[in-house]
Amino acid sequence: MPRIRLRRPLVAAATVLAVGTATVLTLGDTGAATAAETGAHGVPHIVDEPMLKGSAKLKRGSGDNAYFSVDAHGFADKAHGTFYVSHHIGPEWGGYFKGHIDCLLTGGPVAVVTGVVSESHFKDAPGMPHVGDLKGKRFGFTVLDDGKKDRLGYSWAIDGLPKKSVGKCESSAPFETLEKGDYTVHHWMPPREPAKR
Repeated sequence: MPRIRLRRPLVAAATVLAVGTATVLTLGDTGAATAAETGAHGVPHIVDEPMLKGSAKLKRGSGDNAYFSVDAHGFADKAHGTFYVSHHIGPEWGGYFKGHIDCLLTGGPVAVVTGVVSESHFKDAPGMPHVGDLKGKRFGFTVLDDGKKDRLGYSWAIDGLPKKSVGKCESSAPFETLEKGDYTVHHWMPPREPAKR
């Protein structure tokens, strides 16, 4: 009889240990799956995508005020968002244009984005260039997100004025420096398909 009593506690202990281990392993697996679904720091993870967001004033001479704002999300020609550009020289000449994003590509800290103008207004002044109506034209912007040394470029860099439309995701090198403001680039590319033989 004493042997039977010994066996039963041992069998019961072994059963509890096996069930406990299985429970821990199952909960561990569930926890890992949940963490993968919710992403880092418990934040729900939505499909990843490239992003460019921010606004800044370009570093120019006194009285020359140029501002660029952009909020773009999505990959290539599936991108969406808005942009706004204003440029004033002195109290008389200047204006703005704004529109909707139609392309975004990123590479590390660099983003190239284009958008089509939906609204524009520029006031002419004697001796200053005539901009005209920009509605319906596509312009590009390039941003280098380099901490406190961000840079910006735009598709009309060679022309001097925004007049010529460009193709999707086309712009110049980010050659302008910023006086104030900040841009954030989130790089993302879809996985590449394996090469077919």
